[in-house]
Amino acid sequence: MRFVIVTGMSGAGKSTSLKMLEDMGFFCVDNLPVPLIEKFAELAFAPNSELSKVAVGIDVRTGLAAVDKALEDLKAKDYAYEILFLEADNDCLVKRFKETRRAHPLAQDGRIEDGINRERGLLKYLKSQASYIIDSSHTLTRELKAEIDDIFAHGKDYKNLYITILSFGYKYGIPHDADLVFDVRFLPNPFYVDELKLKTGLDREVQDYVMGFKEAGIFLEKLQDLLLFLIPNYVLEGKHQLVIGIGCTGGKHRSVTLAGKLYEHLSREGGYGLKIDHRDVERDNKR
Repeated sequence: MRFVIVTGMSGAGKSTSLKMLEDMGFFCVDNLPVPLIEKFAELAFAPNSELSKVAVGIDVRTGLAAVDKALEDLKAKDYAYEILFLEADNDCLVKRFKETRRAHPLAQDGRIEDGINRERGLLKYLKSQASYIIDSSHTLTRELKAEIDDIFAHGKDYKNLYITILSFGYKYGIPHDADLVFDVRFLPNPFYVDELKLKTGLDREVQDYVMGFKEAGIFLEKLQDLLLFLIPNYVLEGKHQLVIGIGCTGGKHRSVTLAGKLYEHLSREGGYGLKIDHRDVERDNKR
């Protein structure tokens, strides 16, 4: 029996995650009142139960006052459970509520952000107990599905960290959400090679040119070593979202190449949510 409690911030993707779990064969119940969790678990774990995978959605609308007792009761009866917590930053949540014109459940008569902050306080205990935390702030639906699949379908070891590798051009500004920024403008610029000028780091010819310089390989090796040290420590510190920015002048050649190589390396490491984004690769495209 796999018993999953799905919770998290309103607007962070709880309902979407439940639908994904349902598509994976989970029997899903949303908005289950907390006092009924133990009774539902009792039915699900019963010897004659035909259920093998169950997901229960709870949030501030269902009342969380006794959630700590409910979890303790599950443990006391040896009902193994997992908690999937959906997170997102305030700016992203406010934007989502405004775009959908929905009212935040705790901000019916006030500001959305006030409701979000109140909700964070109410969910603090559940988040501390979470088995998996997914930050959906900058995550597309297909990327969220990939993470859900990794955890609940493929059984991959999941370390509650989502990494975005972001290439960018300094001429367009440093990404405001980058946690780590690395400047690769020390490498020769393919822009000044006529046959490469209108190509990008997504093209093999540019990749071969950039990686043809020994400094590029040395930089990549040292960056990989640094990240293999930093990432586990970020996990221990409780960080759930890491944006690694790699920049060159225009964000088309060197940064795109190195970001791609780093993505390939971290993909082999596994255990983390991972995506790559080339912010400026199509900007002012004159091909």
